[in-house]
Amino acid sequence: MKGLKFHADPDFDPVAMSAELKELSAGQRVALLQQRLGDHLIASTSFGLQSSIMLHLIHEHAPSLPVVFIDTGYLFAETYRYAEQLIELLPNLDLRVYQPMISAARMEAKWGKLWEGGPEDMDHYARITKIEPMDRALRDIGADVWLSGLRRAQSITRKDRPFVEQQKKTLKAYPILDWPDIQVELYMEQNDLPRHPLVEKGYVTMGDWHSTVPAKEGVAETTRFGGQKYECGLHLDSGSADFQI
Repeated sequence: MKGLKFHADPDFDPVAMSAELKELSAGQRVALLQQRLGDHLIASTSFGLQSSIMLHLIHEHAPSLPVVFIDTGYLFAETYRYAEQLIELLPNLDLRVYQPMISAARMEAKWGKLWEGGPEDMDHYARITKIEPMDRALRDIGADVWLSGLRRAQSITRKDRPFVEQQKKTLKAYPILDWPDIQVELYMEQNDLPRHPLVEKGYVTMGDWHSTVPAKEGVAETTRFGGQKYECGLHLDSGSADFQI
């Protein structure tokens, strides 16, 4: 299957695949995507609040699937420790760690604290720390289909997402897209999965330490980048032809 690019394959129909996935359980979705898309497929993890679910599903249903971890260099200390906990719990994961091409210190010396600026600065920050490393991972691994744990219930910006969608040169698939929060809690409890330590401090979403805060009255959209934006950049069009995602 190497060499076939699904975004250019006239016989591959994301709408039909979305309809097929809709009728399956999350585990069946992961297994089917691995079976159908093979070497084209990778997954990503942020080791965020609900990352254990997708990692457990992959561990159980597609253990050979490469999992990309984008380490921005600005994650909470608790996130790094949580990552080590999950890696120990799920030792067979094929984890690939990618980081920005420029160090945090050099980036700040050149452009300052981009996350404190306006939309253009925030987009610049996302391109440097998240979009470019993920794009590099896709190219290195030779993948053009990306499995993500994104859910509609997480944000109003995600409420209309299909199970499979084309984003620039990359096809994206979301096995737990339709899971409500209660299903997340139930799955973690049933499978004895540890919780991110910052959950107990009121965090309802997770990103970099400098731009993520606990929720006020449970409103997730106010917890990232001072409420100016919610998506970190990986799940929005990069706006540049230089990137696959």
